[in-house]
Amino acid sequence: MIPSQQTFQRSNKKDEFESPDFYGIDDLLTEEQLMIRSAVRDFVKKEISPIIEDAAQTCTFPEFIVKKMGYMGVFGPTIPLEYGGQSLDYISYGLMMQEIERGDSGMRSTASVQGSLVMFPIYKYGSEEQKMKFLPKLGSGEYLGCFGLTEPDFGSNPSGMTTNFKEDGDHVILNGSKMWISNSPRADVAVVWAKNEQGRIKGIIVERGMEGFSTPEIHGKWSLRASITGELVFDNVRVPKSNILPEADGLKAPMSCLDNARYGIAWGALGAAMDCYESARRYAMERIQFDKPIASFQLVQKKLAEMLTEITKAQLVCWRLGTLKNEGKATTAQISLAKRNNVAMALEIAREARQIHGGMGITGEYSIMRHQMNLESVVTYEGTHDIHLLILGHAITGIAAFK
Repeated sequence: MIPSQQTFQRSNKKDEFESPDFYGIDDLLTEEQLMIRSAVRDFVKKEISPIIEDAAQTCTFPEFIVKKMGYMGVFGPTIPLEYGGQSLDYISYGLMMQEIERGDSGMRSTASVQGSLVMFPIYKYGSEEQKMKFLPKLGSGEYLGCFGLTEPDFGSNPSGMTTNFKEDGDHVILNGSKMWISNSPRADVAVVWAKNEQGRIKGIIVERGMEGFSTPEIHGKWSLRASITGELVFDNVRVPKSNILPEADGLKAPMSCLDNARYGIAWGALGAAMDCYESARRYAMERIQFDKPIASFQLVQKKLAEMLTEITKAQLVCWRLGTLKNEGKATTAQISLAKRNNVAMALEIAREARQIHGGMGITGEYSIMRHQMNLESVVTYEGTHDIHLLILGHAITGIAAFK
């Protein structure tokens, strides 16, 4: 049974978030980009903020939000209109991810996977028939998708994957499994990466209902509790050859999808950091100790000043990276720098904000601990913190340390 909006207990606390802009970065944004950010911010305040604490506390995926996100156009916004996207630029996409993760990392994960890891590979590597069949339904939220690359024994080393397929007439027979897959237990479509009989990595669209295809849910998570995570299991699944992405060949194809998703994460982590900072600033102004607000104390001001400094630096990184993406110049290493820096920054800000909130910082009355737990996953998925460091090291030295 799909949880409805009425399933969740709504918070009485008003979402009064305002984003910091110490360097006037809004002046660098177009009127359209500002309107898009405002619309998604209002969407988060209306649809996500009131129910997200209950969803996280009960570890329940608010599936009703998928079609609402589709209506808002946050799935594959850079995809052309004729395929169900919005034909927007990459800064607009980044601002969308910033606002959604400001609400919750799990909700941004849902949007990132749908747009960057499902719609993007079908658009870039799929046939015209595949594009027309799947993209409009994914863009509207009628279909939910997932991305199958990580395996139980192959995470940072995806080239070692064992999931494979063999030809069988007009079909292929798919065997293997994938692990830690966002959206999988509810996904209608899975873009799966597997090796053919020659050992080449190919992309295959696997559809819900195909015999031998199952998606068991992973339970007991302490992070991304409002997101739904599971496995993909393939037991002699017969998939039509028409579901193979014709233009995808080799590991570069799924890695290009990850570049797009990591770009969105860099913006998203910034949103989580902004939310923690703004919550800490407000709390410090209101919390009275020793007959004055704790914001008057030097150590609290130090924390807030350092938070704002790091957020401002991350905003500039995101804006510049978005400009490079729009120009088709952004490199994998540049994206890795942004993802690695911004997630680590957001985690540190969440920890400092929790201290400013004191004991209240661990309760669901504030978003701090939820962000902190979520970011512990974000710092690992789509390339771990250390793997991104090594990607940068490779770009600096020309030497690959992980081969």
